Amino acid sequence: MLPMGSNRRWFWLTLALSSVTIAGLIFGMSELIEVLFFRHVDEITLHYMYLSRSVLSSLVLTFWAAWFVLRERRAHELRLRRSNERYRGILETTPGAVVLYDRDLRVREWNASAERLYGYTAEEAVGQPLPPVTVERRPEVGELIRRVQEGRPVLDLETQRQAKDGCLVDVQLSLLPFTEYGETMFLEVTQDIRERIRLRQKLLELEKLTTMGEMAAGTAHHLNTPLAAMLLRMRMVRERVTDAEVTSDLEQLETSLRFCQQFVRRLLDFSRRPEIEKRAEPLRATLESVISFLSPQLLEKRIRFHAVLEGLDGIKVITDRNQMEALFLVFLSNAVDAVVSGGEVTIACSRVPDERVELRITDNGCGIEGSDLEHIFEPFFTTKPPGKGTGLGLALARNILREHGGAVRFESARGQGTTVYVVLPTCAEVVAGANS
Repeated sequence: MLPMGSNRRWFWLTLALSSVTIAGLIFGMSELIEVLFFRHVDEITLHYMYLSRSVLSSLVLTFWAAWFVLRERRAHELRLRRSNERYRGILETTPGAVVLYDRDLRVREWNASAERLYGYTAEEAVGQPLPPVTVERRPEVGELIRRVQEGRPVLDLETQRQAKDGCLVDVQLSLLPFTEYGETMFLEVTQDIRERIRLRQKLLELEKLTTMGEMAAGTAHHLNTPLAAMLLRMRMVRERVTDAEVTSDLEQLETSLRFCQQFVRRLLDFSRRPEIEKRAEPLRATLESVISFLSPQLLEKRIRFHAVLEGLDGIKVITDRNQMEALFLVFLSNAVDAVVSGGEVTIACSRVPDERVELRITDNGCGIEGSDLEHIFEPFFTTKPPGKGTGLGLALARNILREHGGAVRFESARGQGTTVYVVLPTCAEVVAGANS
């Protein structure tokens, strides 16, 4: 294997010049020897001398040319081998899945990233029709190839490929033409964007929930005035009615209206964004406020709700009330979502050493897989169906607890319910720590 192009011309020129130089040296030395030692020999001896010189020159030039060509060939093969190793190294370490295929979608190259992404080894893929492309996606690939042939670039296109296990993989694809020995092929580079797609969907859900929250706050604001007017009119009617049975019915209606008014006020309180102001807050009153806010959901799902809060009497924590309400709203909402209709949720509390209080929120719902427990505090991680959760609640709750010197842990098993242990320092501990 010899050098190509301009390098080949220089190779033959070097070989020719070196051969002429060697031949000149042989003939020059031969003439010098003849003059010095064989000046008076006969013609036959000279004839044999000339013949020997020609044979020697031919042999030397032959061996020289053979050695020179073999040396250049070995050097070129070494350069090719190193170049091929460099190419293979770059191909195998490229983070994107690189696939080279022809017009018939038959795979020619398949790198290590493609093996990891799609699950097919190079031995399984090379020489076969493009494995990750499903039958439904083949027209799309054909259209992409046509665009590339027309000179229109295909860059950063979001599409799907199918892995060996049958799962669809969201990928970002770029397709480029590749010519080898006059044959046009196609270089496809794809990157796994499943995490990007998941985060984008979560952000869309979060944006939608934010909009819904703003709409709910506006609705609550508009309902507050007519509810107050209805309560005032109900009192006026009660004062004029003397029938005991009618009075009892009016009292029940007034109670229901007061509940609606209280719920609307709580909704407005939760939708506001006041400045954070930490002070000693009674823990029991905060919990009861959250329970009151969740009462419509508890009634709708007919949940058996038990709150044993007597142990919280007199206990306060240094906190911003809105943060503490958000903390318990996260845990209680998750418990309510986890149980089926007619399920059970329990809150209990007890004092623990070091001036702390522990709250236990237990449900008999679906529970959490052991493999998911280590991820539950990661932002945007959720086991709820799409549209039912953003995956931000527990991350927010853990941050609130860290800011307050508290802690949380979960005990759960699939199908056996969940218990959340929330530990908070009481007001006395916080004050002591501040004074020290």
